[in-house]
Amino acid sequence: MKLLILLGVINGFLAVALGAFGAHGLEGKLSEKMLGIWEKAVNYQMFHTMALLVTGLLMAKMTGGSVTWAGWMFLIGIILFSGSLYIYSITAVKTFAMITPIGGVAFLIGWILLGTAAVKYL
Repeated sequence: MKLLILLGVINGFLAVALGAFGAHGLEGKLSEKMLGIWEKAVNYQMFHTMALLVTGLLMAKMTGGSVTWAGWMFLIGIILFSGSLYIYSITAVKTFAMITPIGGVAFLIGWILLGTAAVKYL
């Protein structure tokens, strides 16, 4: 529980820092398309940071593997989805963009697991 909350806090900090860096540090250095990709990475990181925090808090009320795995899937999704988009937007190497859907699937699995836990325990 504490670990997922701590990871959520770290990811929240990083999402804000990376968002500011994209808006101020990358402006004029990347094309509008690549800045849009950077922004999408920041948005998905922040959305799923909130999911990670909520999952960590729900672990106090819910026991079982599905809620814990939901948190890990959100973290894996952040790393693979947002991380690959950050790297792609800076390098324009399409191989990194090909990793993004794997992160998206991790997000989807996380939401399914969280929903399953909610139905079971709440």
